[in-house]
Amino acid sequence: MNKKTIRDIDLRGKKVIMRVDFNVPLNEAGEITDDTRIKAALPSINHILEQGAALTLMSHLGRPKGKGYEKEFSLKPVADYLAKLTGRCIKFSADCMQADADVAALKPGEILMLENTRFYKAEEGKAKKTDEMSDEEYAVKKAEMKAKKAEMAEKLASYGEVYVNDAFGTAHRDHASTASICKFMKKKGAPCVAGFLMQKELEYLGSAVENPQKPFLAIIGGAKVSGKLEVLQSLMKKVNTILIGGGMAYTFLKALGYNIGKSLCEDDLLETAKKTLDDAKAANVKFLLPVDNIAADKFDAEANTQVVCHNIPDGWMGLDIGPETCKLYAAEIKAAKTIVWNGPMGCFEMEKFAGGTTAVCIAVADSGAVSIIGGGDSVSAVNQSGLADKMSHISTGGGASLEFLEGKELPGCSALDDK
Repeated sequence: MNKKTIRDIDLRGKKVIMRVDFNVPLNEAGEITDDTRIKAALPSINHILEQGAALTLMSHLGRPKGKGYEKEFSLKPVADYLAKLTGRCIKFSADCMQADADVAALKPGEILMLENTRFYKAEEGKAKKTDEMSDEEYAVKKAEMKAKKAEMAEKLASYGEVYVNDAFGTAHRDHASTASICKFMKKKGAPCVAGFLMQKELEYLGSAVENPQKPFLAIIGGAKVSGKLEVLQSLMKKVNTILIGGGMAYTFLKALGYNIGKSLCEDDLLETAKKTLDDAKAANVKFLLPVDNIAADKFDAEANTQVVCHNIPDGWMGLDIGPETCKLYAAEIKAAKTIVWNGPMGCFEMEKFAGGTTAVCIAVADSGAVSIIGGGDSVSAVNQSGLADKMSHISTGGGASLEFLEGKELPGCSALDDK
């Protein structure tokens, strides 16, 4: 962690603008159903206020169209929830680009939350190419969006004398509020530093990548191989063992010649899957696939099920790892000193197919290893198991943690000040 943090600078009397990741799930009544990300930002929020600073918070929520206010994506319910959580009055600015007066009125020890940054397309700064658009027109559109993103970043930068990024979940995005803002903060000599959550994420993931205790084991699950190819290739240079679960396992099993019934499979990646297995062998990495599976006759919580070995009967689909695989994986986990886990072992949302993920949760919790959990579904599974407090670190950023493990640069991190 070679980035400056909020501990490294004087915040007294300063106006601080902080990017948080309050992209939390809401039900139809607008109620927050998982406040993990909000609670994760509290240490930084409390520290900044205790130092006598005035704090402006900004975040995105969901995927609005970027054409202005959309009620279902408003951060007002999040601001109200934060007020209850902290016992503080949270002021709210209804437009993140028109908050000058609200910021100016903010006193030390007070919090202002800005409305959803993604109500403006300039936050992401992306240009979409349509079929009827020429390459020249697309180039012009991209330049326009780049300019608008810079304009938005400059406006957001005007709200603070210090910029803090505590939104690891968006650190892999080069957005106006995550990376571009730093250019304009630095132009006026203002510090750009990491919050405590960002610091913790980088330290845990950095130690796993750069100096892990061995044996180092990776557990990789989820639906598709395509989303995990790069992380698998990167991890092969670092880990001793890789355990595969979830829907992605069946592409590998089919590549080895097994019958997988109507299980999820990316047929266009069968040759890639074979090469990945060969690469693991060449790197002397133990690459384990399920030796048995929970198969179902349909994708349904009430489906008929059976335990099968490698070959899944026609008309059936694998929806979880089986009991022998659970034992095999638990033994590997027990021997590990460092564990990185991204992706569930099956369709854990349905009770009949949650056994494999639960077994892995228990094994990781009991292992005594440094355990790093990354990815939305993995985090949900760990929280569902009630074993979250047994894990060393639960990452708030699925995509960001994957890209970090892949060795990619995270724009939201690299833009911060070095120590």
